Amino acid sequence: MANSIVQSESDIVRNHVIEKFIKPTIQRGETVITVNVGTVHKTLGLHNRVPLVCAALKSKKFLDENGLRILSTTGPPSGQSTTVTFTYEILRENARSAASANPLIAIRGLAKELFKDLGGGEHFIREERNNFAGDRVK
Repeated sequence: MANSIVQSESDIVRNHVIEKFIKPTIQRGETVITVNVGTVHKTLGLHNRVPLVCAALKSKKFLDENGLRILSTTGPPSGQSTTVTFTYEILRENARSAASANPLIAIRGLAKELFKDLGGGEHFIREERNNFAGDRVK
C-alpha cells in the first residue's frame, strides 16, 4: 500500500496563498501582499469554510514560516467573512531565518514538477526499482 501525505484543509489554504500570492510577490521584489478570504475560498472550491480560511491566514504558523506581519485586516468585526482582506508585509530577514532554521523547508517541493511529468514520485520510484531488479535478473 502506497503511503501518501495527507494535508489538512488549513495546509491547503496556506500552500495556495504561498504559491499564488507570496512567491509571485517576492519574485516581483515587492514587500506588501493583499489577500482576500473570499477569493481564496472560491478559488479552492471550498463550501462553508470561511472561518477556516480566516484562521489559516492569520495563524502564527503561517506568519512565522513565511516571514510575514499583518499590516491590516479589513472586514466585519467578527473577522469571519468572505469580505475579510489581510494585508501582509514580507519581513525578509524573518523569511531567511525561517529557511535557515530548517534547510529542508528551503528545498521543499523542488522536484514536484519534474516528478509530475514522470507520472508522480511513487510511479517513478516503482519504475526505477523494476528496471534495477530486471537488470539483475537477466
